[in-house]
Amino acid sequence: MQASEVPRAVAAAMSTASSLGLTVDDAVVLHDSNKLTLRLLPCDALARVAPVADQVAQFEVELAQRLVASGCPVAALEPRVEPRVHERDGFAVTLWTYYEPVTPREVSPAGYAHALARLHAGMRKIDVPTPHFTDRVEQARQLVANRDRTPALADADRELLGDTLGSLRRAIGERAAAEQLLHGEPHPGNVLTTENGLLFIDLETCCRGPVEFDLAHAPEEVGEHYPGVDHDLLRKCRILVLAMITTWRWDRGDQFPNGRRLGTEWLGRIRAAVDRNGLE
Repeated sequence: MQASEVPRAVAAAMSTASSLGLTVDDAVVLHDSNKLTLRLLPCDALARVAPVADQVAQFEVELAQRLVASGCPVAALEPRVEPRVHERDGFAVTLWTYYEPVTPREVSPAGYAHALARLHAGMRKIDVPTPHFTDRVEQARQLVANRDRTPALADADRELLGDTLGSLRRAIGERAAAEQLLHGEPHPGNVLTTENGLLFIDLETCCRGPVEFDLAHAPEEVGEHYPGVDHDLLRKCRILVLAMITTWRWDRGDQFPNGRRLGTEWLGRIRAAVDRNGLE
């Protein structure tokens, strides 16, 4: 979120929660990316705030309710207020349960794989309209092709990313693997370690595709413990996901910490992976 908008976003979250009967004297910023995530005190609720025009909060709220009801390991909405999107001062505010993190924070690969498999099992029972994972690949490909949005990307790197995204999208599609509803980005930053076990957050990236696409966002060791994995497909998905997140780092509007440094480092990893594995 733009720094100039943060004070207004915080105020919108605090006033929204107060109007719903929660006691709010302070807000602690936990995460700031496309959404602002706040811990509201002393009521101890979690608020997620985004500009109304840039969010899919209603989808996330409805999906979270269905997944929790199905017993999936996902973070629940705040039970003390009505589960809906609240709009205030141009922001969409959603209120969630705050989970106190447990220590140590390390997650075993087997535990991670088990939680993700449980999430996928629950998602197979739910039918909701979502984008296909290739839609997100296409968004990345268009960003690579847009020199105005990625002005610092060298021609050779632009070609590498474009070729990698296109070739792997086709190769993965040709595998005709079973597809289902996915989290979309179940990386460690979207996993909470709580007293209730591992819980996944940030459902706005949900899409359809093979489970290997989700696994490609998790640490490599996780794939060794997930049942029934197509490891060749997973290898392709890992290179594809790396190309996608590398592309986001070269967007001139990207605000990811150390984003450009990571983008440069990841380009080297993609080039090495392509040389080692090829794109066929």
